[in-house]
Amino acid sequence: MSLIPAAVPPSSPASPADTDANAVPLARFRERLVQAVRQDQCQKLVLVNYQGGDAQLGPDLQRIMVRPVELKGQLHLSFLLRYPTKDITKNLPFNAGLDTLMAWLKGTTFRNAHLHTPTEEVQLALSKKGKASLRVGKPSNAEAAQARAEAAAAGRPGSAAVVSAPLDAATSGHNRDKHRFLELSRPFLHELGVTDANGQLIPAMSRKWKQINKFVEVFAAALARSPLAEQQEIHVVDFGSGKGYLTFAIHDWLRHNMGRDARVTGVELRDELVQLCQRVINKLKLDGMDYEQGDVRQYHPAALNVMIALHACDVATDYAIHLGIRAGAEIIMCSPCCHKQIRPQLLSPHPLRPILQHGIHLGQEAEMLTDGLRALLLDAAGYDTQVFEFVSLEHTNKNKMILAVKRAKARSPDEVINQIRDIKAFYGIHEQCLESLLKADGLLPA
Repeated sequence: MSLIPAAVPPSSPASPADTDANAVPLARFRERLVQAVRQDQCQKLVLVNYQGGDAQLGPDLQRIMVRPVELKGQLHLSFLLRYPTKDITKNLPFNAGLDTLMAWLKGTTFRNAHLHTPTEEVQLALSKKGKASLRVGKPSNAEAAQARAEAAAAGRPGSAAVVSAPLDAATSGHNRDKHRFLELSRPFLHELGVTDANGQLIPAMSRKWKQINKFVEVFAAALARSPLAEQQEIHVVDFGSGKGYLTFAIHDWLRHNMGRDARVTGVELRDELVQLCQRVINKLKLDGMDYEQGDVRQYHPAALNVMIALHACDVATDYAIHLGIRAGAEIIMCSPCCHKQIRPQLLSPHPLRPILQHGIHLGQEAEMLTDGLRALLLDAAGYDTQVFEFVSLEHTNKNKMILAVKRAKARSPDEVINQIRDIKAFYGIHEQCLESLLKADGLLPA
């Protein structure tokens, strides 16, 4: 079913009263756009070659990117206004957005408009004398590949997860069509040292760039299947956020690519990193983002929908997961680091004793059991949980991700609790931090 309100009429040729020679190409462009949105085929619309004549837009606007989004069950057009040092997002109901868009084109505020669908690229061009022409062609191979990646990532037609992403300079020939969720031109990437002054990827940061995109990809998939899928306001807290690569990336993707009212807080113990990231926030004038000095064991967020804790050492991961569960977070993302608590408790039961006599195997077993129990405890607390490789070992040794998405419907935890009990008994585990915290709060039966 189309999301376009019934009040939006199909385009028609210019009326007799409209003698403007541009009326026909403008009407045809409008018709193509409405049809693309109605059929869930509108990937992106880009307005370029700004003429600087609009006082509200200002003189230094670079381009506007437009895409359809659904907000509170109603279709809107989301306008991303790109300036040299900032981006501004405006969401308008579809009718009002369409009128605004066509007024810009009719008034020659922009000389070029490019509409991209999976099957064609529609270009509206206005000459220096103001004469409009329309050209329809096939999308480039790169555009087509990007469209397929975006559709797969969004999980449904017409999703708002459509992003225009350039290829990074370090990409080899056979990877040239890889989808990126963020653009290298994003200002925060330069401020954090990922790109140079020309927006090009710094070669030494290529691994970090891949990690950033993978993280956003994982989060995008989790968001699409979570209770937050259609929620406009989203509160994210990132514990141990460090220099903020992923913290800024989530904020940027939610705000500028998804059009959500994201409130993102980075929580970090090291004051110098807090000050660094806050300076970037202030410089770029980022709305809905903040950095605070704090520890997950004492931090109490006012609101929390998404809890992130990457590389929290040993039981700090347990405290982070506990906080997320206690706060009712819809999404919990952890990448554990160190697994010290369980290892000294482990027995080497027969017939595993000969294998576990080697220290490296004992350490791997402790890691598997610690994260396996965390996943089971999240399951018992009402989450669908996955444990998987976050990024390949060539990029980082800390490559495991625990991803938990809150279930829409509760179910009995009894079976999972019995499985936890049996595993603990088999290996001689008498205490696991997350389980103790949940029981102390009454979130699990004692």
